[in-house]
Amino acid sequence: MKTILVVDDELANAEVLALILKDEGYQVFCAANGRDGLERVAEVHPDLVLLDYMMPIMNGELMGKALRADLKTRHIRIVLNSALAEWAVRERFVDYDAFLRKPYDIEKALELFAKLLQE
Repeated sequence: MKTILVVDDELANAEVLALILKDEGYQVFCAANGRDGLERVAEVHPDLVLLDYMMPIMNGELMGKALRADLKTRHIRIVLNSALAEWAVRERFVDYDAFLRKPYDIEKALELFAKLLQE
């Protein structure tokens, strides 16, 4: 069973997405910001992180860079998501596997997750 960590400060959205992902057969965990997300990564060893870009305490850019800088976590797939356009995000952080612009189509997101987790 593949594990997905949803890191998003909008917990209601994260919890709904977690329920959908669990129905799809994934093991799912949530975190409210990048700092909490890094702690959860160490605990649950996810295969994929769905990472919100704009969050308090530690944003998606900093968490993503921390994941890529660590030999133990650099293999984890990162799907960055934001209400910002991708070009605005790429100015600060480029080392992610895929980008979803909010609001995104859940069916397309599920297809993307399945594809990334097969590779």
